Amino acid sequence: MANIRLIRRRIRSIQSTSKITKAMEMIATSKMRRTQMRALEGRPYADMMREVLADLAAQPCAPGELHPMLQRRPVKNVSLVHITSDRGLCGGLNSNMNRRSSAFIIGQAVPVTPITVGRKGRDFMRRHRLKIRAEFTSLGDRPSLLTIAPIARVISEDYMAGLVDEVYLGYNRFVSVTVQRPVVERLLPVEPATLERHANVEYIYEPSGLAVLAELLPRFVEMQVYHAILEAIASEQSARMVAMRNATDNAHDMIRDLTLSYNKARQDMITKEILDIVGGAAALE
Repeated sequence: MANIRLIRRRIRSIQSTSKITKAMEMIATSKMRRTQMRALEGRPYADMMREVLADLAAQPCAPGELHPMLQRRPVKNVSLVHITSDRGLCGGLNSNMNRRSSAFIIGQAVPVTPITVGRKGRDFMRRHRLKIRAEFTSLGDRPSLLTIAPIARVISEDYMAGLVDEVYLGYNRFVSVTVQRPVVERLLPVEPATLERHANVEYIYEPSGLAVLAELLPRFVEMQVYHAILEAIASEQSARMVAMRNATDNAHDMIRDLTLSYNKARQDMITKEILDIVGGAAALE
């Protein structure tokens, strides 16, 4: 009897859990569609902006006119913008990103200073006792460029001041609903494009090429960070939807197995009671 009560209690508990995971799956599905559209729509703009700046950086200019964000200098310090989510329950998304960033840090021959975006990445860096330059949390599911501006400002000021010589972005790139790829990409300095001989032409910029670059490069940093965060949010919602769907399916499987065990135990109890009745009746005869 105690075994039957225990099985019944476990079935009720798992049913309650499956309702929660199903609700979380539906919420993640609705958010995923919106965040996926924002990430995919912003990807062409971010890629084109990188190409334009790369072509602009490749144009001939006087040595003293090269913008600091384009200058390559000896690498003594590296900054890594580590982007993760604030919440869990999204499968191995954050763990994969943490492993990718840790592999990058270990592979560097110079000190790496992390800038964390998201609680999961911040906690990971703290556990490994890394000195965090800055941390940003609670950006929400629909951040704006105004929300991202402090992150871009820290990156630009550190690079312009010479505190770091290279800046990398680490985030989960959205590939599909079931595939999110952790990547680490260099943000600064901007890599000039390789121009063909016939393309090596001087263009006239108004008021000047240096002024155009000085105006575009801070916007470039903001846009690249913003797009990386959008990709990370889309990956988070997709991973959470898949994780909650798998959890709901596993709960249903457990309920089915426990129901079968409950029916077997109940049948055994009924059979035992019938045998006791039959045995008692035979003893009375």
